[in-house]
Amino acid sequence: MWVLLMGAIVVLSFTHCLYRWRNPKCNGKLPPGSMGFPLLGETLQFFAPNTSSDVPPFIRNRVDRYGPIFRTSLVGRPLIVSTDPDFNHFIFQQEGYLFQSWYPSTFTEIFGRQNVGSLHGFMYKFLKNMVLHLVGPENLRKMISEVEAVATTRLRQWSCLESVELKDETASMIFDLTAKKLISYDSENSGENLRENFVAFIQGLISFPLNVFGTAYNKCLQGRKRAMRMLKNMLQERRANPRKEHMDFFDFVLEELAKDGTLLTEEIALDLMFVLLFSSFETTSIAITAAIKFLLNNPHVLEELTCEHEGILKARENPDCGLTWGEYKSMTFTFQFINETVRLANIVPGIFRKALRDIQFKGYTIPAGWSVMVCPPAVHLNPEKYVDPLAFNPWRWEVQSNQGRQYRPNAWFTVSRRLTRSNRGEVTKKKKKTLKKKMNRSSKQRIIVKKKCPNQISCIIYSGS
Repeated sequence: MWVLLMGAIVVLSFTHCLYRWRNPKCNGKLPPGSMGFPLLGETLQFFAPNTSSDVPPFIRNRVDRYGPIFRTSLVGRPLIVSTDPDFNHFIFQQEGYLFQSWYPSTFTEIFGRQNVGSLHGFMYKFLKNMVLHLVGPENLRKMISEVEAVATTRLRQWSCLESVELKDETASMIFDLTAKKLISYDSENSGENLRENFVAFIQGLISFPLNVFGTAYNKCLQGRKRAMRMLKNMLQERRANPRKEHMDFFDFVLEELAKDGTLLTEEIALDLMFVLLFSSFETTSIAITAAIKFLLNNPHVLEELTCEHEGILKARENPDCGLTWGEYKSMTFTFQFINETVRLANIVPGIFRKALRDIQFKGYTIPAGWSVMVCPPAVHLNPEKYVDPLAFNPWRWEVQSNQGRQYRPNAWFTVSRRLTRSNRGEVTKKKKKTLKKKMNRSSKQRIIVKKKCPNQISCIIYSGS
């Protein structure tokens, strides 16, 4: 009798908890959707591999079933997913008022609890101003010649090899360039390989958060731990042997750390350096790999791009001079090409925010404290926004005006809309444009598709003709 009674209590308790899980409290009407299993939610379905260039099946299937705004649960946390352009615009417009930047606890553990994406208010503005010191207008102008020199050197090295894995080699090139600007790191003269630690970190970045030895997530955390140890050793060495002149961003950070009453701490500084190193090279190398793939599949685009670059060369008084700021800003079709590449590459699966209070939108209530995920691929591949969205068409960024051709303002999401507001986007564009210009001038090399990257973008190989 007592066994039956206890069994009934357990069943009723579980049923009650399951009902409460699947039907959360809300001061209004929640968006439709499923919360999945208790605690686990729909985490497994979200992390399932996507082998297509289209919107991930997890998103597409739920949009078809529930509409452009739906609810789910990831890693034990309730989440609203938005593929609605109006709601996406509203989220970013109200950032700092109704929404704030937020990432799952697993991402915070990976990138550091004091990383720039997790900070808000005055502290975020303080770090943003520090980053602008690195990528301000004057520094961007100076970087053109450096990027061009590095691209030229690497292309010459590649031309002597039988084959080159473009994704890995561009990542290496961009990492070395960025690491030199940030921390004066030289991979050839260093006893430790900093980039290897970032590679281990990246391989487990988008994986199920199971911190058990041998899992991708565990390798990701170990890669971060080793990279942070190297950065900390560099910081301590610089403190012990300060330099008289500022030669890199690390010197600027050390100067700020030495000030009385500074807001900057060693932990925040190291997390900032880690995030800057990661964000500068991985996403850019994926975009460049995708760009070359699109050129391979669309020879008419390559012809137009080559025509624009050759026109710039012919207009020069000195054919041997380097790329100038004016030439960089005049690359109209190249800008369109980059916009279209970023739109289709869909490097970032989601951008996270958190509701600061109950929010009403289109008849739905977003409860305070709930997380919201904007899904860039769903926006980039929306047939209502883009005609034939899976087609690679840089000309879609043109608009006609009485003054002649112009190109449309950016309508895609980059790695972080918070960073898009700074000049950091110009750094990425500059790297892409300079490398493409150099590749066009070395167009006798042939292109081979060899393997696929983790995000299903074909890895392009250059091979001597």
